[in-house]
Amino acid sequence: QVQLVESGGGLVQAGGSLRLSCAASGRTFSTYNMGWFRQTPGKDREFVAATIWSANRRSYADSVKGRFTISRDNAKNTMYLQMNNLKPEDAAVYFCAADRALPYSSDISMDQSEYDVWGQGTQVTVSS
Repeated sequence: QVQLVESGGGLVQAGGSLRLSCAASGRTFSTYNMGWFRQTPGKDREFVAATIWSANRRSYADSVKGRFTISRDNAKNTMYLQMNNLKPEDAAVYFCAADRALPYSSDISMDQSEYDVWGQGTQVTVSS
């Protein structure tokens, strides 16, 4: 069974940077697509970024384009989210998720229902 564990969240001033990590257990990490989502109290979870298994294709929400970068190191079973120029509206609990439905898929999903394994989340707080 795959387990995902996020880390790297914290408190940062507006304009600052954080790098989130998502460590995956198991031996099939390199075969499936991965994504980052975020959620604030009272709101639905929203898509942030995703990468296919090879990291050759990536997708971003419009709100983070040019500021966030998703990457993965399959040798380390880890995915990352580099977040630069953070804004107060980026504050949320960030979740990583795995889409294991179709190994080696080149199709990126921004729909959280397509992701079947989730981490516990890491809190990002941005002070203005």
